[in-house]
Amino acid sequence: MKNLKKTTKTDFATYLGVIVVFAVVYLLQSQGKLTRSVNGMLVPICTYIVMAISLNLTVGILGELSLGHAGFMSVGAFSGVVAAMSLQNAIPSAALRLVIAIVVGAFFAAIAGVIVGVPVLRLRGDYLAIVTLAFGEIIKDLITCLIIGADENGLHILFNVSGNKTVDDLHLTENGVAIIKGAQGATGTTQIATFLAGFILIMVTLIIVLNLVRSRSGRAIMALRDNRIAAESVGINITKYKLMAFIVSAALAGAAGALYGQNFSSLVATKFDFNLSILFLVYVVLGGLGNIWGSIIAAAVLYILPEALRAFSDYRMLVYAIVLILVMLATNSPQVKALFGKLIPRRKKEDALDG
Repeated sequence: MKNLKKTTKTDFATYLGVIVVFAVVYLLQSQGKLTRSVNGMLVPICTYIVMAISLNLTVGILGELSLGHAGFMSVGAFSGVVAAMSLQNAIPSAALRLVIAIVVGAFFAAIAGVIVGVPVLRLRGDYLAIVTLAFGEIIKDLITCLIIGADENGLHILFNVSGNKTVDDLHLTENGVAIIKGAQGATGTTQIATFLAGFILIMVTLIIVLNLVRSRSGRAIMALRDNRIAAESVGINITKYKLMAFIVSAALAGAAGALYGQNFSSLVATKFDFNLSILFLVYVVLGGLGNIWGSIIAAAVLYILPEALRAFSDYRMLVYAIVLILVMLATNSPQVKALFGKLIPRRKKEDALDG
């Protein structure tokens, strides 16, 4: 361990920390010591952690502000639901259908990332944020217009722009099932998501993101973030590396969305709105830009906090907002930074060599 780089030790500590937390929670769950409410939050917490890590790749590592991350999550959620429900009779194994749904969700979200990223990443700053925000709203409206069903003849898809079409217009057979019903969303979905699957997805996400960041491509991405002009002057392909980070981020968001979609019997597109994208951004900012471990903690704590504050009834969101403000003030306080500076000695030279 002494010969390992500091970044490698940090990565192993991150993996180990997630594994230990999972083991403790899984043990408590298997022994029935968790309440029904807490059990219901386990899969959403896992998906939100993956969303925070993937958004940190765009905002913290790449340095671009994206406000449409919930759009990629919705693409993964609904494409995953369609894949899992259409294969329900062909593949009896719930675990295998869940894996296929996650892969399909990641694939279609990656395609959406390419479609959005190629023109959008030419923009910078506020313009990029506005366009990604528009993308999230457009995706939400497009999904609201979809009517999809499946039978032995395959998928039946209608795009209900006029609002006059219904599920009956799919002309499904007796064995057919309507999966997405326009504004009603996906209903009657078989819930196959598990806490174990959420933990595995978090670990896969960490492995992908941390290995990308530590790689040559990751150093190029961070060089673009730190100084675009200097990076371009030494021959770094700006479009290539920005698109790489954006697509990986979108694919991971799609995978998280697929897992999230399999955790509920009904799902509507309006769930993935602007407020959800802002919530993910809050996780990233509060956890620290570029700080993967911070994103994990922030996502888990801030998801649980509103539920823990239910005792305050109508004032719980006010208390939640005050807690957010206090944490932001504390993390940006010179006194707090000075305290951590004394507790954790700086090793600038070693960090520079490890980087």
